[in-house]
Amino acid sequence: MDISKKGLGRGLSSLMGETSTEVVQIQNSTSEIKIPISKLKPSSIQPRRLFDKNSINELAESIKAKGLVQPILVRPSKSQNGEYEIIAGERRWRAAQIAQLHELPAVIKNLDDAEALEMAIIENVQRADLSPIEEAAGYKKLMEQYNHTQEALAPIIGKSRSHIANIIRLLNLPASIQDMISQGIISSGHARAIMNAAFPEQLAKKIVDENLSVRQAEKLAKDAKIKTAKIKPKAPDTIDLEQKISEVLGLEAVITDNGKRGGSIKIKYKTLDQLELVTSKLKK
Repeated sequence: MDISKKGLGRGLSSLMGETSTEVVQIQNSTSEIKIPISKLKPSSIQPRRLFDKNSINELAESIKAKGLVQPILVRPSKSQNGEYEIIAGERRWRAAQIAQLHELPAVIKNLDDAEALEMAIIENVQRADLSPIEEAAGYKKLMEQYNHTQEALAPIIGKSRSHIANIIRLLNLPASIQDMISQGIISSGHARAIMNAAFPEQLAKKIVDENLSVRQAEKLAKDAKIKTAKIKPKAPDTIDLEQKISEVLGLEAVITDNGKRGGSIKIKYKTLDQLELVTSKLKK
């Protein structure tokens, strides 16, 4: 992402510098120090929640061979003197422990929570390390807890306002679908296709089972919407009658009313004993 003066908010520009060159200078700053790994702790506001074990192990092997090329970014801990909270570089910290390093190069910055979250999101977005759900949750937190607007956030993160709006909408999906996105089972494109469907979880399962493309998922959602629109809601009297029949028979009853064409009553049973019970009650 090209970070320019035009594309940064006030807080972030003062934090990261005015240009991408200055960002590199911060990373290679002479203020870099070595900090014992035992004094480094993950940040509670880190937007990333999933860390791929295989990629961390690969990074650990690289660190063993060549050392840690890029320092991590930290801030002093608010609760423990002499300890530091990792703002950017938790993946490197995890890999360094596997590589059995005792200390890490780090740049210390005094950041408030909003600046720390901005920096963590930017670092992860630049590396494409966040899942769409993690990215959306990070944006939402900046907006709700630190009073950012979508318009103000867009240039800070280097994304369009529409991208931020669309990705935040993913958080309105059921938790099961959010998990599928985070695990890479379905894409955010699939999720957006079924977002406004009446039964998105059923459609998500069908997408996975049939390995549907995003375009096929869009057609699936459109067809489901048409089908749902054709189903008329049951009248309160019909629902009340269903409940009464179910109570008398002890089994689920479903009434289908087709207006002038009549209708039907379905009584669902699971065993022959239940069927015999229904038969005997109807004879009485």
